[in-house]
Amino acid sequence: MRLSRIESLAAAAVLEDCSDELDVLGLTVALRADKQRGPARAKEKVRLTNLRRDCQSISQQVLKLSSELEEKQSFSSLLAVLEEVKQEREAEEMKRQAKAELRQRITTLQRQQAEVQQRISTLKERSVLAEKLQEQLDDQKNRKAVKKILEEKRMALQLEQVLSNNRKAEKQLEDQREMVQIQLTEEREVHEKSVKFLQNRQEELQLLQQQWQRRTVQMLQEKKLEVATVCCKRTLNLDKLSEMRRKIREMERVVMEDREEQEKLRQQQREARAATKVQEWWRGCMARRGLGSFKKADDKKGEKKKRKKKKEVMKKK
Repeated sequence: MRLSRIESLAAAAVLEDCSDELDVLGLTVALRADKQRGPARAKEKVRLTNLRRDCQSISQQVLKLSSELEEKQSFSSLLAVLEEVKQEREAEEMKRQAKAELRQRITTLQRQQAEVQQRISTLKERSVLAEKLQEQLDDQKNRKAVKKILEEKRMALQLEQVLSNNRKAEKQLEDQREMVQIQLTEEREVHEKSVKFLQNRQEELQLLQQQWQRRTVQMLQEKKLEVATVCCKRTLNLDKLSEMRRKIREMERVVMEDREEQEKLRQQQREARAATKVQEWWRGCMARRGLGSFKKADDKKGEKKKRKKKKEVMKKK
């Protein structure tokens, strides 16, 4: 694709300006990279160095494109660069894929190797376990043989001990039988003595019983006499008690009658005093109002005139 002369020159001028700006940017990045010091800033310095290199390469491509536009009025070099970049990217992509496949194969091989190692370790463990089991089996066989021998010896010892114990037990039983016979003889003698003692004691107790029976009969007769005497005294006392109760009731009745008479007298006296007071009060009222025998002479004359007038009126009617 070709451009006109004016378009080519304008594009070349713009590209030159871009190249200058890229140079300035590269110098700025270089200065910043020089300032980065120390192990902590190593990554930043590497990044700035790569950026400077990219700026230089882009600036060179821009200069080439600018010179091509001035001379040939075309930008075929740009297309070539783009094609190279595309090829480089494809190559990088293929490399990444190859690396990924390689990593995957390595991982698979490592996993397979781990499985093989695990199987080998499992086989080793099983072989060790088999050896241990064989040793345990041998130990058990030896233990069984030893145990059998010990069991036979123990049975023989037990049998001998049982026989010895039986002999001792027989001897002890014989001694016990003799002791029992001696004890039986002694118990018979003691029993005979006890029977004699109990018979004598029974006779003595029978005599005591007869004596106590006689005493009991005598005591019963005495107690009966005492009871009869007490009953007589009780009857007399009851008669006296009833007589005293009768006298007490009579005295209470007399006292009550005396109290009633005194109460009646006091009541009559109170009534007489009250009647006297009422009469005195009434006389006072009659005297103050001039009634009855306490009227004045004028009042008596006026009353006589009124009576005469009433009689005359009655006659006229």
